[in-house]
Amino acid sequence: MTNDLPDAELLERARRGDETAFRRLVERYEAVVAATVIGMLGRGADADDVGQETFIRFYGALDRFREESTLKTYLVRIAMNLSLNALHRRRRGLLRFVSRDDPDRSPPEPAIDPPASTDEEERRIVVRRAIMGLSPKHRAVVVLRMLQSLSTRETAQALGIPEGTVLSRLSRAMKELESMLAPYVRDGTLATEDRS
Repeated sequence: MTNDLPDAELLERARRGDETAFRRLVERYEAVVAATVIGMLGRGADADDVGQETFIRFYGALDRFREESTLKTYLVRIAMNLSLNALHRRRRGLLRFVSRDDPDRSPPEPAIDPPASTDEEERRIVVRRAIMGLSPKHRAVVVLRMLQSLSTRETAQALGIPEGTVLSRLSRAMKELESMLAPYVRDGTLATEDRS
């Protein structure tokens, strides 16, 4: 049974053409890839496409994966790179619709509108919108360190940046999030009801 086999054994079998072994690897890591992609892009068709593309790229790179990092880190790196590419395409698409006569040609930042009640799901929506308002490089670090619980080293490996850069980007991102969410914080907790 391939369910209990370690990643290395499944990789070796997948390299020899064992489709069941590759499917087990996909099943083992699809939640990690999905969380990374959704953390970067939000839910939607482009997130689904990037998730699928991640495993297509992984399949094509089976023989090149040298296990210098964990398989989880490797897949997160593929997912993150594809997500950043998708964000770049989105931004280019938005810029096409901004008037050339407008002196401030950057697209508007996502709005963080307060929901009507303190429901937990609504709090998550407010936080998700705030995260989506971060720059892609800051969002990437928040998604990997805070949402995916990767270590600083794993985050650095996934993004291909030094650990010190991870820490500085995380610090800046947390300050930005604190500023964006400040209107919602009351007595140290996130409140989404009427803020008057």
